[in-house]
Amino acid sequence: MNLLENFMLFLDSKMTTPTSYGIFHIIFLLIVITVTFLLCKYFKDCNESTFKRIIFITWIIIFILEVYKQVIFSFNYDNQSITWDYQWYAFPFQLCSTPIYILPIIFLSKDGKIHQSAIAYTATFALFGGIAVMIYPGDVFIETIGINLQTMIHHGSQVVMGIFCLIHERKRLNFKYYTKGILVFLILLTIAVTSNIIVYNIFQKLSIDETFNMFYVGPYFPSTLPILSSIYPKVPYIVFLLLYTIGFVLISYIIFFVFTKINNIFKKNYTVTYKTI
Repeated sequence: MNLLENFMLFLDSKMTTPTSYGIFHIIFLLIVITVTFLLCKYFKDCNESTFKRIIFITWIIIFILEVYKQVIFSFNYDNQSITWDYQWYAFPFQLCSTPIYILPIIFLSKDGKIHQSAIAYTATFALFGGIAVMIYPGDVFIETIGINLQTMIHHGSQVVMGIFCLIHERKRLNFKYYTKGILVFLILLTIAVTSNIIVYNIFQKLSIDETFNMFYVGPYFPSTLPILSSIYPKVPYIVFLLLYTIGFVLISYIIFFVFTKINNIFKKNYTVTYKTI
């Protein structure tokens, strides 16, 4: 066994699989709540340079951890035998993986339609993905310590960055701004659906038995997402895809709507207090 393989065994260290709302999960929930509060309290009005720097640092962290995840999922150790086999089901293009591609747009682009679209997507669709996993981890926990840490840090970062973007953009966040996030989602969803069809057919021709189901909306595999798993393949694929799209757009709008209402309440309270003083 060479040095690299010994290092991989270390990175593949095991633990008792955490449970939903067990100590491991609760610790990360508290960390996410604390970091979100502190970040929004002290950096809600930071300048554009600082805002982008925070986004960049977050991206570096989740990118490195994603690389780790891909390597670990391809590394197998069984009876002192080591093999490498890439797991296509873990390819990083799920809804919760999209911040890896979207956050760079935020810190690399100037303020404008593209920049705002990336922020709107992060503050709604990506935020929902992070909240969903942090509240209901389901089967995301496994025996590998590093993967459990990666899962919590990645999805926790989605929550932190999503809320931070909402707070930072609160003074100019309106319905038009929000709809730019929908466009990003539709583009990403189109890429996912197209990739699912193309890759599946390539695998079929090459006799490769792998699951490739990005966004969990491929027509060739059952959806494993809560609620949606009970819909497809019981209904025609196009109906399922339409329900999926409408459902996520609706949820993203609810996030936007609730935030704007809360933000308006705070603005009214601030105005009343200011006039009183």
